[in-house]
Amino acid sequence: MQWRGRRQSSNIEDRRGGGGKKVGGVSIIGLIIAFVLWQVFGISPETTMGVTQQIQTQTQSSAPATETADMAESREFVATVLADTEDVWTPIFAQAGQRYQPPSLVLFSGAVQSACGSATSASGPFYCPADQKVYLDTQFFRDMRTQMNIGGEQNSTELTRTDQAGDFAQAYVIAHEVGHHVQTLLGISQQVRQAQAQSSTAAANNLSVRQELQADCFAGMWARHNHERTQFLQPGDIEEALDAAEKIGDDYLQRQARGHAVPDSFTHGTSAQRKRWFYRGFETGDVNQCDTFATREL
Repeated sequence: MQWRGRRQSSNIEDRRGGGGKKVGGVSIIGLIIAFVLWQVFGISPETTMGVTQQIQTQTQSSAPATETADMAESREFVATVLADTEDVWTPIFAQAGQRYQPPSLVLFSGAVQSACGSATSASGPFYCPADQKVYLDTQFFRDMRTQMNIGGEQNSTELTRTDQAGDFAQAYVIAHEVGHHVQTLLGISQQVRQAQAQSSTAAANNLSVRQELQADCFAGMWARHNHERTQFLQPGDIEEALDAAEKIGDDYLQRQARGHAVPDSFTHGTSAQRKRWFYRGFETGDVNQCDTFATREL
């Protein structure tokens, strides 16, 4: 996958290992700033605390002070893929007479707090509709290489090294999560949640599977449109994505963990389904071909 030299999105919040220690949600550095503003300029504590919270938010959005070369490369990679999703979905929405509002992407390490609650690296990448942000822990991408052997086992300590095997599989994961954002903007996610609230567990799981497969199809759509726009795909990239789709299928993961699969408990779809819907999106490039809710056969 060729990704260097293109626009990088500014909608990145890098929360990997930066910032001061927090006391009650406000960093020690923030408290010092608040005290100085109060003593020197006479600004009220309420105002100063608001200022420090803004400063803290801006600090979280910037790169960590101790950013290594590998961390910088991974941030640039993610920012480029996110920009690609913005440049693909913006005209698609415009053609439908709508405005695409891009999500923010939060890079974190270990654990993170979102509007959907707290999460750890064990949760894997996720999208939170409450704050419309995608959350990524770089550990998941290392696991894709070393534990799942997606793209070949590497010694890289971060997301990827430039143009190596496995980088498009990582881009597919990002595009899938952005697909959930698209579902939120289109009102699909809300409809699914409402339907699930009135359904049995098995029916609710089936709706979840359909939602996830549609996000896979949207990721395939993105890959096609982005390649038409930038010619970024290299030989073997689509196979990487299909390999990733197979190894994160519910049946594959359950057999790896417990030796057998329980279909009624599936929430993301089987390996075959995930591969099929990603490829349908890539092959057609048509959002109308991604209606997983209108078909009986997934």
